[in-house]
Amino acid sequence: MTRRAPAAFHYSTANHRNNMSAHTDPLRQNERAFFGNREVPAADKAGMVGEVFRSVASRYDLMNDLMSFGAHRLWKRFAASQSALRRGDCALDVAGGSGDMARRLARQVGADGMVALADINAAMLEVGRDKMIDAGLCGNIAYARCDAEKLCFADGAFDCVSIAFGLRNVTRMEDALASMRRVLRPGGRLLLLEFSKPLLPLLEKIYDRYSLSVIPALGGAVAGDEAAYRYLVESIRKHPDQEAMKEMMLRVGFDEVRVHNLSGGIVALHIGWAY
Repeated sequence: MTRRAPAAFHYSTANHRNNMSAHTDPLRQNERAFFGNREVPAADKAGMVGEVFRSVASRYDLMNDLMSFGAHRLWKRFAASQSALRRGDCALDVAGGSGDMARRLARQVGADGMVALADINAAMLEVGRDKMIDAGLCGNIAYARCDAEKLCFADGAFDCVSIAFGLRNVTRMEDALASMRRVLRPGGRLLLLEFSKPLLPLLEKIYDRYSLSVIPALGGAVAGDEAAYRYLVESIRKHPDQEAMKEMMLRVGFDEVRVHNLSGGIVALHIGWAY
């Protein structure tokens, strides 16, 4: 028996517009945020990040393979293996981009389950949808263009939420984490896969040299946008390290957080439980 999409998947156009609108809290009007190494008005960051991803959407997967020598696929495979999803469950992939994580989760929940692929960027969401169709995954996938800071889904709608290499692009990370915590069912878990701090000083030095010099040049040659990949490298350096991210997740309401360091800490998987 095929499981019907829960009410959480049916959101109104009005709700969608509200989630895509800028924060209008007067207390936040003078708020600042980092866009790479630059400090900018917080209200401007989402649009600036959007331009980056619109620019690179068509070459996004190719660049991921080249930059990581294919390792990003192994990192995502490991993250998906920690989902504890079963057939018939519901999962959400936030900032899902080209759908790498969503495809893995969709295969785990099967035809009886549902996966929502959410992204604030229309160009990336279109790439993800096309790749899902090419992979033959249509019946158990829903798509939503919405802001990670204010997800357009009902409370407690999902057994698992994932976000892979997307949190550092969010303006207010704590708001996004709290939003993901809200949509998890009791006993659900968040899979947060993100670049982090290498554990060994020598590895950190090698990684810094590679990322600061090679990746922007590669972005210019392959994706035609060196500045976009310079931003992506800079955003990694501004991202909280393993312990700071764990503390942030606990602060917004996750009841337990465990950390798995991958590739010597270049990447970390934080798993947060909602009891």
